Amino acid sequence: MTYKQMSILTDVTQCIGCDKCVEACREENDLPPDKPWRWLRDITDLSTSRWTTVMRVKGDQGDRFVRRHCRHCLEPACVEACIVGALKKTPEGPVIYDRDICIGCRYCMIACPFEIPRYSWEDTVPYVQKCDLCYDRVQSEGKPPACVEACPSEATIFGEREELLEEARRRLAAEPQKYVQRIRGEREVGGTSVLHISDVDINLTDLDTAISDETPMPGRTFKVLQHMPTVFVQMAVVMGGLFWVIERRERLASERAAQAQKEEDAASPDGEGVDAAADSADSEDSNTPKGAE
Repeated sequence: MTYKQMSILTDVTQCIGCDKCVEACREENDLPPDKPWRWLRDITDLSTSRWTTVMRVKGDQGDRFVRRHCRHCLEPACVEACIVGALKKTPEGPVIYDRDICIGCRYCMIACPFEIPRYSWEDTVPYVQKCDLCYDRVQSEGKPPACVEACPSEATIFGEREELLEEARRRLAAEPQKYVQRIRGEREVGGTSVLHISDVDINLTDLDTAISDETPMPGRTFKVLQHMPTVFVQMAVVMGGLFWVIERRERLASERAAQAQKEEDAASPDGEGVDAAADSADSEDSNTPKGAE
């Protein structure tokens, strides 16, 4: 079966920074209100209450607003890094997350070149959280992602990836003096399902220079990740060996203590004989006439 690769395209020149997409995402995913947690640099950073956020980018012609959220890479490093399969790349494009499988190792957070996944440190049982491109909503209801539907200026549109790429190319060609001639997400790290066009250069992360390469991230990280199963097996062997050594030492110490007690009991007079002699002496004393004392 052939699946359509769905994507979203954001035209930065049309974004007005209203945050309607942020609120729509919060409502759709039942996210809590923003709180100034100490691990956040800014309350508007991506967090467990903000799966998408709007960044202000300065340009020569004024500030621009750029929406940041999971890029849903075509070859996602987070999926490759997840040792239990809690993250999955769907045939339709979105990278989704299964919290029931996740063990909280947070390798996905380290692997992501866009620094997207967040961890709910504030929860008693924390989980990784990120945008899933409203996968269930799109599949079950046939609706576009909530952020797309809420955009009042149609700065973000939803559709098949190839069609959106064609639309982006059409806009760039129609106004070459207006747009930077680059489609963000077309080829970076192998391509993403979230595309941007803009009239100013935009950096979506501090690692932007590093991710300008078109090589998919899994290709770079595989040399390390392929050794992870071996590392876990080795650690299991080491921990199992330590347990065996400690348990054996404790068992031998217990056996030596029991043997020493046994030898001590054998070397001393029999307890029952001593008691019998004492009873006999008491009996003789009781039978002696008082005059004879």
